[in-house]
Amino acid sequence: MDRIVRAISSDGMVQAAAISSRGIVERARQIHKTLPVATAALGRALSGCSLMGNALKGNGASLTLQIKGGGPLGTVLAVSDPEGNVRGYVVNPAVDLPLRPDGKLDVGAAVGSEGTLTVIKDLNMKEPYVGTVDLLGGEIAEDIAAYFVESEQIPTACGLGVLVDRDQSV
Repeated sequence: MDRIVRAISSDGMVQAAAISSRGIVERARQIHKTLPVATAALGRALSGCSLMGNALKGNGASLTLQIKGGGPLGTVLAVSDPEGNVRGYVVNPAVDLPLRPDGKLDVGAAVGSEGTLTVIKDLNMKEPYVGTVDLLGGEIAEDIAAYFVESEQIPTACGLGVLVDRDQSV
């Protein structure tokens, strides 16, 4: 079962959030017929976007996460509402790359590192808030952390992982 858990320290200085999103990512894999590296990239984007969207206040608000890294996957896009419901896609779901030397999926090479991560927060005001940062490496979690540091001045640590099994399921 997918879920988001949030915590805050008693003095309010530290916030934490965690997501278990296997169901979301597996469903996206089935819908888009993604190969493993695309599944991992899309899964990370969906999970990160769901957490970010779940922090929004207000009915009808939305958060869009757009990653354009110049890699073979093309644009990675995810959109979330305040409940953390999320949808998204990668332009080229059939990208297949060799594993990294450490045996892990090479999400950074698939996404690319020459580009930007853009966050669009539509809070039902006149204009949406748009923040864009240069990608650090295309691995997605570190790029989301950089967005929070640069655009929102919030020191952030972010880890996102998607385990794709031998049969390609999540």
